[in-house]
Amino acid sequence: MWEGLNPAALEALAAQIAGALRPGDVVVLAGEVGAGKTTFVRAAAAALGVRERVTSPTYQLARGYEGTVNGHRIAVNHLDLYRLEGLEDRDVLELDDYLDPRAVTFIEWAEPALGHLTQPTVVRIQHETPASRRVSIEGPVAARLGAERPVQSC
Repeated sequence: MWEGLNPAALEALAAQIAGALRPGDVVVLAGEVGAGKTTFVRAAAAALGVRERVTSPTYQLARGYEGTVNGHRIAVNHLDLYRLEGLEDRDVLELDDYLDPRAVTFIEWAEPALGHLTQPTVVRIQHETPASRRVSIEGPVAARLGAERPVQSC
C-alpha cells in the first residue's frame, strides 16, 4: 500500500509497476471517478515506450498503442468499460482480441469483464485528499514486484 501520493508520485509508481509487466498481463484499475486511473495508464504506457498521447477510451471502449517490453515490440491496450452493463457472448469474443498473450492490457471500470479475466493484477486507486492518493496492488504483477525488487513508497 502506498499512501500520500501526489500526481507525480502516482506517475512514478505507475512507471515502476510497468517495469514489472510482461506480455499477457492484464491490469485492472479500480477507483472512483477522478481517482487517477487514466493518469496511471498514461504513465505506465509511457514507461512501456508508447509515444502517442494516451487518452481515456470511454466513448470508444478501447484504444491500442505500440510499446516495448524487454526490447520487444508489444501491443499496449487500454480499455474503459464504464458504459457497459455486462458482456454478452459476442462481446467476450471482441474482448479476447485485446487480451492477446503478446499484449499488455489495462482495463478501467472492468466489472463487466471480471468473470472473463484470468489472473488480472488489480490496482486500486483511492482519494485520500483532493491532491493525494492511496494505491494498493494485488495479483501476479504485485508478486513479481515483491520477488524482483523492493517497491519503495513514493
